[in-house]
This record gives sequence, structure tokens and C-alpha cells, in this order.
Amino acid sequence: DLATGLIKRARRLYAGEDLGLELDETIYALDSTTIDLSLQLFPWAEFRSTKAGVKLHTQLDLRGPIPVQIEVRAARSHDVLWLDTLIFEPGAFYLLDRAYMDFTRLAKIARAGAFFVTRAKDNLRFSRIGSNPKIFGSGVCSDQVGQPTLPKAREAFPWPLRRIRFVDPDTGKKLVFLTNHLEVPAETVAALYKNRWHIELFFRWIKQHLRIKHFFGTSPNAVKTQVWMAVSIYVLIAILHKELKLPGSLHRTLQILSVHPFEKIPLHQLLTETPDNFMDTHDHNQLWLW
Repeated sequence: DLATGLIKRARRLYAGEDLGLELDETIYALDSTTIDLSLQLFPWAEFRSTKAGVKLHTQLDLRGPIPVQIEVRAARSHDVLWLDTLIFEPGAFYLLDRAYMDFTRLAKIARAGAFFVTRAKDNLRFSRIGSNPKIFGSGVCSDQVGQPTLPKAREAFPWPLRRIRFVDPDTGKKLVFLTNHLEVPAETVAALYKNRWHIELFFRWIKQHLRIKHFFGTSPNAVKTQVWMAVSIYVLIAILHKELKLPGSLHRTLQILSVHPFEKIPLHQLLTETPDNFMDTHDHNQLWLW
């Protein structure tokens, strides 16, 4: 269909984009966002006694970033169940929120020959086997190799696992990451996870600037159709950004078009002559990942 064709075209255009992580592998961020609906108009989407909504599950290729997989599900469904529908790409990295922290599902990623980076839950019990050296001043407090302690978790995930304790140098917040990649530097693991903020920007743009909270129909198909319309517009702008060789990031182009939708000047002129400080004055609600 139209959206699938646009996504394939966009991914080809952005395939060689440098993410600044010194990694050639494809990197995906997985997450979901809830779109609130009127319970009176969308009774089929009820998930609380007074609320209705759907979840937009997304797999985002960070090169772009470009959405690769989109699925609209009931808001009451648990996030981790969506992982059961995915086919994981060998060699790729998958950046997961803690909501997806489930050893049975993480094992599926490992069996596919892919890698995950996620945050450990507070109640994780971990048995250390060994430790890797850390670089002073990198924010890495420890880099350990081990296994889940509990027999059930170890049975579900029988391979070695890295637990990396990290203190963000900007905020001082303490974070604990898990990954099944045993060789990539610990600082790179932390940088990988921090790049998940791209999916938060994607969700914000989809929901705010395409006014996806206002639907043209009330059936499940109407909601899904409008979601895909929004995604198609996002990807179309991503293609425009790359093919016109526009300055700055894709997010900058998206913001300019959102603020100036009816400007009566040539599109290329609008996108190339907007001042460099545009983002400072129109995008001051910076998203922080942790």
C-alpha cells in the first residue's frame, strides 16, 4: 500500500546516515503511546470505566528516523505482547523500554541473532560471573557479565547477559542497562539507549502536529486509517528532507512545516532560509529520556 511503499523508499534514502555511535548495524527503537478517545464515541476502545483509547505500537529505524512497523491495538493490552508479533532482524539492535522487560521475549530476540538494550527493573536479581574494565569519567560505574538469579528467568534466558550501571553526567541520574551484546563498549550501550528519545519526538509530532486526536470516523478501521495517513505524511516529509538535501535534522524540517503550513513562498525557500535559531524559539519543550 501507499505507506509501505513510502517507508521502503525513505529507508533506502537514509540507509547510510551516520548516527554518531560507530555502529554499522541497524538500530531500532520500540515503544508505544496511548491515544485518548471519547468513550461515548468509541465504546469499543474502552480501557477504563470512564476512558477509551488505543495504543500505537511502533518500531522506529533510528536512521531517519523512519517508522518501520506500526500497529494499533487496544489500550488495555500489555505492551510486551506486541513483541510476539515481530520478526527480529539478525545483527540489529533493539532499544526497549522497561515495559518490554520479559526474559521470554528477550530470548526471542537473542535466538534471532539480534541484540537488545533495555533498562533493568528494580527487582531484577542478577548473579555476576565476571566484570569488564571501565573507563574513568565515562559515567560507567560497573560493567558486569552474569545471568538472571531466579531459576525460571535463567531457564527462559540461558545465555550470558551484561548489566551496566551508569550515571548520567548531565542529570546525575543512576541507570541500569541490560544487553546481550558482550563486546560493544558500555558507554555505547548507554548512548544507544539515550537515542530512544527519537521515538518520543515521533510520537509527539504525530499526535500534536497532525492533530491525530481528532478522528474523522469512529470505527476501528477509521481510527487505523487516520493513523496510517499521519504516518504517511511524516514519511513523505522525511523523503522530501533527504531528496532536497535540506539543512539540519528531519525534526527541524517537521517543525518548520508545522509552524508555517500556509506560507505563500516556495517550499525549498521556506525550508532553506529559515534561521538556524528556529528550533530555539519554536521547540523549547525538550524531551529528556531519563
